[in-house]
This record gives sequence, C-alpha cells and structure tokens, in this order.
Amino acid sequence: MSKQTGAVFALVAGLSLVLMGSAAAQAADNWVGTWKLNLAKSKYSPGPAPKSNVGKLEASDGGIKAISDGVGADDKPTHTEFAAKFDGKDYPYKGSAAYDTIVVKRIDDNTYEGTLKGKGKAMMTSRNVISKDGKTRTQTQTGTDAQGKAINNTVVYDRQ
Repeated sequence: MSKQTGAVFALVAGLSLVLMGSAAAQAADNWVGTWKLNLAKSKYSPGPAPKSNVGKLEASDGGIKAISDGVGADDKPTHTEFAAKFDGKDYPYKGSAAYDTIVVKRIDDNTYEGTLKGKGKAMMTSRNVISKDGKTRTQTQTGTDAQGKAINNTVVYDRQ
C-alpha cells in the first residue's frame, strides 16, 4: 500500500468512526429536542386539556433536563422544569402544585419513564416513547392529581 493510499484509508476509517460515534450518541438521546403539544391527537381524562405546551428536552449529566412552557385550560401560563439522572433518586420538580420531585428511568434509546411524587408519595407515572421515525413523542400519564382524581392521559407531541 502506498503512503497516499494509506493516508486516504486512515482518513476514511477515522471519519467512519466519528460518524458512527455521532450516530450512537444521537440514538442514545432520541428524545432530545423541542416538542410541541398536538392537541388533536392527545386525550385527557379527566381533562380539561391545556391550551398549548412546548417542551425542550436535553441530555444532562447521565440523565435528562426538561423545560416545559404553555397555557393551561384556565388561560394561565404554565412552566415546569427538572434535571434528573437515570439513577433512581428523587430530583426537584419545579412549577407544579401537586408534584415536587421526579425519579426518571431509562428504558431504552426511545423510551424513558418519570415518576412524579408529591410530599414523597408516588402520584403519577409518565412514560415517554419516541416513534421509530423520531417525529413523535407519546407520553402516557397514569396516576392521580393533587385532588386525588385518577389521571389517564395520552399526550402526543410533534418534534419541532
């Protein structure tokens, strides 16, 4: 093999490793991005549904960081946020009257689950699944709200 051929091979091999590494990093965080609530595809029980919501999800130090802003059914602005590691520990959940901590668990590259707690008691589980094409996030919420009413929501978000 000539020096030039060897150099080209090394360059191609190096680029392949970089591209494979980038693809693996992306696959590991398929939920990362900005997501807009799709009310037409969502179902809220007992309701009412919020007027709007946009969430931004980021990879964060072995876990996930989420910031969500919207307008509630009562026309008041909403804002929630958390940063949590996938380690089974409680982390602060800000912006909710009902829930004050969250525990997140990574299921696979396209799925993670959060358990929201109020005063140490698990109240709601939120399972997030990213579609195979990466364009949709479906969040299934089950549990209870601050008044003890059952929650059974299917919330659909579109990637922005």
